[in-house]
Amino acid sequence: MGKPTGFLEYQRLTEAAESVDARVKGFKEFVLRLSDEETAQQGARCMDCGIPFCNNGCPVNNIIPDWNDLVYRNKWEAAIQVLHSTNNFPEFTGRICPAPCEAACTLNINTEAVGIKSIERSIIDKAWESGWVKPQPPAVKTGKKVAIVGSGPAGMAAAQQLARAGHDVVVFEKNSRVGGLLRYGIPDFKLEKSTIDRRIAQMEAEGVAFRTCVCVGADPEMTGVTNDGKEVVSAEQLKADFDAVILAAGSETPRDLPVPGRELGGVHFALEFLIPQNKAVAGDAPNPISAEGKHVVVIGGGDTGSDCVGTSYRHGAASVTQFELMPQPPEEENKALTWPYWPIKLRTSSSHKEGETRREFAIATKQFSGEGGVVKSLTTVRLEWKDGKMSEVPGSEETYPADLVLFAMGFTQPVDSLLAAFGVDKDPRGNAKASTDGEGCYATSVDKVFAAGDVRRGQSLVVWAIREGRQAAREVDAYLMGASDLPR
Repeated sequence: MGKPTGFLEYQRLTEAAESVDARVKGFKEFVLRLSDEETAQQGARCMDCGIPFCNNGCPVNNIIPDWNDLVYRNKWEAAIQVLHSTNNFPEFTGRICPAPCEAACTLNINTEAVGIKSIERSIIDKAWESGWVKPQPPAVKTGKKVAIVGSGPAGMAAAQQLARAGHDVVVFEKNSRVGGLLRYGIPDFKLEKSTIDRRIAQMEAEGVAFRTCVCVGADPEMTGVTNDGKEVVSAEQLKADFDAVILAAGSETPRDLPVPGRELGGVHFALEFLIPQNKAVAGDAPNPISAEGKHVVVIGGGDTGSDCVGTSYRHGAASVTQFELMPQPPEEENKALTWPYWPIKLRTSSSHKEGETRREFAIATKQFSGEGGVVKSLTTVRLEWKDGKMSEVPGSEETYPADLVLFAMGFTQPVDSLLAAFGVDKDPRGNAKASTDGEGCYATSVDKVFAAGDVRRGQSLVVWAIREGRQAAREVDAYLMGASDLPR
């Protein structure tokens, strides 16, 4: 806990941000870290609640009250040690995690939760600045070799844990830079890529090898929305060359909308817009898709849709409209019913505030219309939800101008060619089938092939990917050595 009466004395303090006018001119991060003094005060708000529900609200089970207390007592170096004991990459979660821990905070029952996410970011950023984050190479090498397919947060977490256990780890990535959707799916204004680069440098110093532009198991044309694949490595080759393989390639098959006019130019999956933009920011080729001067319609109300909104404003879009199939949720949850679980409520992101975003709920797109093979408008219908069932409202058709349409409706399953190449069993949703508990967890139906992260659980949060990467690493270590000292 922090100060015994801190939750009564101090109000929650939200991180400041650059003005909209300033931040939409570029792709730099714009959320400003709390000062050390402000962070300590926020740590003081952590109360002696008896049962810290935040621990279980956090998928990696961060020991939150402990590092809150340490920050309050100005013991920053000890705080990062506690934070790193459960989370390999708090600089990622401290920026882009939606913070289910805060929803579970006991203070959240009747007031504002402890600002756990902002405290987490302050701890890790100060740790990097102070030189406390150093490579941790193993004292002894095991001689065992592990291949990891995919360099997103699950693959990175598994790689770091296994390298520290003394194994030789090679991470295979189909794109030209490491990081998976951290690198290419999340805009730089939410996560600058230098944040990933410094962690990659640490991992390389620990012995992790990264091979980029490599497609595993299939031709580059069959491996997702976009990639930089120049080399193909077969599943058989990986299984022959390595003692264990972890599939951590994510869930990258986007949900489509097969309505009339889908083939028109200007209708794209979100990642077809976001990935080239991140590459452009990194100094690669310009983004071939521009929102400048266009009426943009984003179909999908989640985080990816929000990223499309913010990117469109930075391009100079004429207007941005966002559709959501579900009804508009309440602005405030009924905490007596939802706490300590993640509540369904209206969430307005920073991107929504960067322009006059028109948000439409309970609406479905029926067709796209265009001129000269390029989309110019779309037709919608209003929806009525009753007893969990959806029906169209007669006579509710509307037409919206649309020069650029972006599908941000989520992802259905991993790229099928990867799972087919390894021959692993799939669950009913098309994910790699593997359990998370008990003997043989994270193991697929194929000997020495494991699966972790979105490739196993379906699309989810970065913090769940880190959890599964860490847990899968422990199971692989036990598989190779007969037992494991890695934390779960």
